Amino acid sequence: MDRTFFGLGALAAFVAVAAGAFGAHGLRSRLAPDMLAIFETAVRYQMYHALGMFIVAIAAPKWPATATAGWCFLIGILVFCGSLYALSLTGARWLGAITPLGGLAFLAGWLVLAWIAWSV
Repeated sequence: MDRTFFGLGALAAFVAVAAGAFGAHGLRSRLAPDMLAIFETAVRYQMYHALGMFIVAIAAPKWPATATAGWCFLIGILVFCGSLYALSLTGARWLGAITPLGGLAFLAGWLVLAWIAWSV
């Protein structure tokens, strides 16, 4: 599991950096300021949770149950960040309705890590 989450974290971080550069250089003149802010929020949360996957990778050899947190972070990136990317690029406001589900996945991942730290 440690290699899985190390690799997923690296890929997620790569995509976050690429998306951040795209937003800063390619979208600044094309998106309204509120949509650009939404895009930047997605980039920021993706990077935070890519780093969270590195934490999971480091902890996994000692505490294998941390994999649950890693999967929660991946789901959160796909749902939370993905819906915000799509919302900002398309303007489809209905996507905002699924964003909180990704946020819940992020929260669950952090709670899993806390629970493991205090119970194992």
